[in-house]
Amino acid sequence: MKAEPDQYTSLMAVVRNRMTNRAFKPDCTIPTQHYEMILEAARHAPSGANAQPWHYIVITEPETKSLLADRFKAEQKARARVKMKFPTPNYEGIRSAPGVIIVVADFRFIKAFPVLNDGSDTDRMYKQNAERILLQSVAASVMSAHLAASALGYAVWWITAIGQKAIQQELKPLLAVPDELDIIDIMCFGPPLKASYKRWKKDLNQILHWDRFDPALFPTDDDIDTWIREHRHHVMYRDESRID
Repeated sequence: MKAEPDQYTSLMAVVRNRMTNRAFKPDCTIPTQHYEMILEAARHAPSGANAQPWHYIVITEPETKSLLADRFKAEQKARARVKMKFPTPNYEGIRSAPGVIIVVADFRFIKAFPVLNDGSDTDRMYKQNAERILLQSVAASVMSAHLAASALGYAVWWITAIGQKAIQQELKPLLAVPDELDIIDIMCFGPPLKASYKRWKKDLNQILHWDRFDPALFPTDDDIDTWIREHRHHVMYRDESRID
């Protein structure tokens, strides 16, 4: 079924206005219905083999939010100690976020995708691809949740790629997550403390290719290193209208 123009316009209004904010008004309570509406959107996302390898934990306890904030602030300090030059956000925003949802993935579902399960090199190759399928599936579900939160008028914050073993070991008991599962992301949302702003996005002509990959759009390793060194810190946390 072909989408009507007004449907696309409505969709793009939500997509363009989905903005990241890391500081929220603390005196807001998210209605139970809004949590359910957000996760109703999340559960309708596509997934490989229709495995739907995700769980969502809604956090309402202030004490748990504070523990999460403290853990990620500790991670921030650990990065600084080893001189990991990455412009990290202020994780204090987790503590005051009205809405906090933990995203949990079940990697056992890689067995639902094309794998041999015989320990061979071929099996390892396909299992690596299966992990990609699973992560793409979870990402699709999380993005659906973000768009639903944005449609409800909230600013959102996607805290991603929580793969470090130490964090898993600390957070799983706190959240009663079984050992077999993995905490993948944290979604914070609510009315922003200050107005959200639109971050820089690549132009369509920088990413669009027709029939074949356009070599003119291929960045060299030096191009990427230069971008990380000179531009990353600007585009991560700055209003696009203020970028040179």
